[in-house]
Amino acid sequence: MIWGMPRAIWKGALNFGLVNVPVGVYSATQDKTIHFNQFEEGTSDRIRYKKVNERTGDEVPAGKIVKGFDLGGGEYVLLSDEELESAEPQKSRLIEITDFVDLDQIDPVFYRSTYYLAPEGEAANKAYALLRQVMRNANKVAIGTVVMRNKEYPVTIRPDDDVLKMETMYFADEIRSPSKELPDLPDASELSDRELSMADLLLESMESEWDPDKYHDTHREKVEALIEAKRSGSEIVTSVEESPASTKVVDLMEVLSASIDSVKSQRTAKPSSTTAKSARGSSRATPIKKAAKAGAPTTTAKRAGRSSKATPKAKPAPRRKAS
Repeated sequence: MIWGMPRAIWKGALNFGLVNVPVGVYSATQDKTIHFNQFEEGTSDRIRYKKVNERTGDEVPAGKIVKGFDLGGGEYVLLSDEELESAEPQKSRLIEITDFVDLDQIDPVFYRSTYYLAPEGEAANKAYALLRQVMRNANKVAIGTVVMRNKEYPVTIRPDDDVLKMETMYFADEIRSPSKELPDLPDASELSDRELSMADLLLESMESEWDPDKYHDTHREKVEALIEAKRSGSEIVTSVEESPASTKVVDLMEVLSASIDSVKSQRTAKPSSTTAKSARGSSRATPIKKAAKAGAPTTTAKRAGRSSKATPKAKPAPRRKAS
């Protein structure tokens, strides 16, 4: 399938002193979480949710619903959509750069989501390239604010080789303080030099280059394999894996030493990346077994209201119950 150009979720201008750069904002990431609809078991009937009055049980239309802020003790302040609109941030099509800072001064805990900024129109290309290059030369990131989807965000804008990346951020009062939330965190005063040296050796034995392709969503791959297998009529063999027993840490030095030996043996026996990727791709459907007889029925749900003629099918293979 050929995909068209991505659609900008916001269009405006990036303001740098007296330089105004028209830009579009594009999502830099995509959520690949698998989502399901709900059905009543044994039927093709979808489960729907209704908003009802908890006292009367009657369904309430959207136009009759207002929002309430909980004051505690059963007290609420009720606000209509019109009243809330009066407090919304003023809509703006401008990202105003106010500061330039070193990237390593910003704690990553402040970051929300990443977006790409792209120039809108040929007239913006030179100013866009100029801002990107001067920021790269100075090794700085820009700080500003933006209003998107009726919410105001502080943002950082940082240069990459080809694009400017915008990170929406949390405000300072939205970041929890670890010293207040987690008051009993340990300090390092009781660590011996020998323990620190051994831990350093373990860290060094695990050093490698950052390779994002090395990490993948094994759970999503298994769910996709289950869906495909069930769609094609395969039998699903379920089993419950027992969690590994926890071990007591009696001697920290002993555990560190064993860890180093384990990492060394694993890396010595580790296959090449090409072999690993090939093996990974061929083992995704591990919990799935082909039905014993060809033509075993699928359990793909059909939407209510659609009709389909049943085709003759072989007797289904007996299903093994989950233990």
